[in-house]
Amino acid sequence: MWFAVVIISLALFFDFSNGFHDAANVVATIIITRALSPRKALILASICEFIGPFLFGTAVAHMIGENIIDLSAFDPGALDISVLLIIAALIGAILWNLITWFFGLPSSSSHALIGGMVGAVLVAYGPDKILWKGLIFVIGSLVISPLLGLLVGWLFLRITFRLTRDATPKINYFFNRMQIPASIALALSHGANDAQKSMGLIALSLVILGFSASFHVPWWVVASCATAIALGTASGGWKIIKTMGSKIYRLRSVHAFCAQTSSAAVILGAALAGGPVSTTHVVSSSIMGVGVGQRIKAVRWGVAKNIILAWFITIPASAVMAGISFYLIQKILIYF
Repeated sequence: MWFAVVIISLALFFDFSNGFHDAANVVATIIITRALSPRKALILASICEFIGPFLFGTAVAHMIGENIIDLSAFDPGALDISVLLIIAALIGAILWNLITWFFGLPSSSSHALIGGMVGAVLVAYGPDKILWKGLIFVIGSLVISPLLGLLVGWLFLRITFRLTRDATPKINYFFNRMQIPASIALALSHGANDAQKSMGLIALSLVILGFSASFHVPWWVVASCATAIALGTASGGWKIIKTMGSKIYRLRSVHAFCAQTSSAAVILGAALAGGPVSTTHVVSSSIMGVGVGQRIKAVRWGVAKNIILAWFITIPASAVMAGISFYLIQKILIYF
């Protein structure tokens, strides 16, 4: 029971840090363009983040919980190792979230969690207990989704420009208003996709600890993870909001609307298909896409380069942190 309390608490804290870290993805554009005040934007996003996990199933949770780590690795005789593995994976992901938040660098909570799981398993059991087919699918989803965000953002902006080429300046008011439903769709899709990652780990832990005979996601896990990510979003990560909203590309209302709509479409499609994607990467690449659609030189590629670099180092960095965490926790327990 104590193991369960520790793991669930860490998973919910990860979910909170996910919401806190990724709030920028949902509200940055609508705040920077002043379509909504920061307070109203965060309240609206938090409500939608809570609702999202209840609407779109648990396909991502099943992918995280069943298709990355071989469940046969968790035998009752090695219960301590199995529990420490989950704890170390969460610690590695949380540490990376906090480090990147401190430096105001948009980074992927999804990458961090996957890296944490892989790093802990490699130290605990070696590569044989990793389900490489499932891991490749997950990494493929994480890699392809930003490319889709870039493409869809560019395409949607070009179509929007074509449809509104004869519009008067009053069209800016229309795009400001349209950012509200676009932001709602983005928050719903973010809650649906990202909250499920913690659900998958909690459900996996319930199987390991013997509370569940088979993998499934109880309703109370859905409710608690939805609450944690909503509270994290309400807290807001202001450093990353500034980076996302103004440092990649100088957004106007039309760009913000196109970036939000494109991101929501890619993220929601992935949630329904069971692909755990990075909201951070999809939103930032969509912003790059609309920037390229306007004028390629207008994108601040120096900032974009730092974000892209974070895409590549997050999984190995969080894997190393989780592996070190597993080793240290194991040594401390042996000592005591």
